[in-house]
Amino acid sequence: MSEHLTSLPESTPSPRRLRLAAAIGASVLGAIVVIGVTTRLTEARSLRQWTDEQAIPTVVIAEPEGGNGKAPLELPAQMDAFTNAPIYARTSGYLKSWNKDIGAQVKAGDLLGEIDTPDLDQQLLQAQADLASARANAALAATTAKRWQVLRATDPDSVSQQSVDQYNGDLAAKQAQANAAQANLDRLKALKSYARIVAPFDGRVTARNTDVGALVTADSAGGTPLFQVSDTSKLRVYVRVPQVYAPSIHRGDEATLSVPEYPGKSFTAKVEADARAISPTSGTTLVQLLVDNPDGKLLPSSYASISFNIGSTALGMRVPAEALIFDDKGLHVATLDAGDHVKFKSVSIRRDYGKTVELGSGLSSDDRVIINPPDGLAEGDAVHIAKNPQPAKPHEKA
Repeated sequence: MSEHLTSLPESTPSPRRLRLAAAIGASVLGAIVVIGVTTRLTEARSLRQWTDEQAIPTVVIAEPEGGNGKAPLELPAQMDAFTNAPIYARTSGYLKSWNKDIGAQVKAGDLLGEIDTPDLDQQLLQAQADLASARANAALAATTAKRWQVLRATDPDSVSQQSVDQYNGDLAAKQAQANAAQANLDRLKALKSYARIVAPFDGRVTARNTDVGALVTADSAGGTPLFQVSDTSKLRVYVRVPQVYAPSIHRGDEATLSVPEYPGKSFTAKVEADARAISPTSGTTLVQLLVDNPDGKLLPSSYASISFNIGSTALGMRVPAEALIFDDKGLHVATLDAGDHVKFKSVSIRRDYGKTVELGSGLSSDDRVIINPPDGLAEGDAVHIAKNPQPAKPHEKA
């Protein structure tokens, strides 16, 4: 029985093996703990780094657009005929006939219409009779005065000098009356000549505001002209140029003209004159150009667009309108320095084009301007520059 108690089964592990197994288990457990702690530290460090990166805003930048040598300045304009003459009646009557309708080409002196003047015709007959009477009275006065002069010369005692002077004065008065009658007749003849309405110069009839039988009144103040003749071989183009560009436009400069009815086609206009004064209401100066129009394609009184090529020194920097910041410090834009840190610059607007604005001061061509700067952006802040037009989202950067 003692042998049975002292002997161990062959399957029972020895103490040495148990210690070895315990050591191995402890090592594995320690490795697991170390790996877990290391993983947590690495994840915490990555999270902190990602958080720090997200705290730096990502911005989109653009470079200001400056002029290179010459730059276009496009402005609206109004075209007028080179010469335009509204033709009013100079004599009263009824329109007897008209010979030229709207759109007709005319030469200087061409008959446009004719006025029937029955009243004026009677006045002419009366004036002719008055002239004949005045001339007869003057002739009689001349004969009488001559006789008295002869009597005075041959027999001084027969007539007095007073009588001679009186008849000489009567002769002068009668001659003056005859001259007045002649002038009145000439005036009526001149009015009669206006019964023929003629073109004052070569051109085109652009309006006819009367018809046969219509009553025509001479010198109607503010009335409607009978005809209108325009010389459209050349057109005057009027454009109002903003004050900042006025010094850059000179007489003789060429500009490009375009009109809506001829898309893609342009015409050359030349600066002829300018007002040399700024309008206080619009801040612009009126500039006049001339454009040749031999084929009559361009129509007077129509809208046009004029494009001037002016020196780049007269132009400022163009930036998108979204780049402007207006706050209690005034108008400015956010730019980036060489180290990609924010630097604000005060600017002034010279011209607003809608989507873009032209700045008169504050920027240079090598500045990098932030588009749509985020709220809270401060001087000296570091930023990331977006590689794409839209900034990356946090999950995309993670």
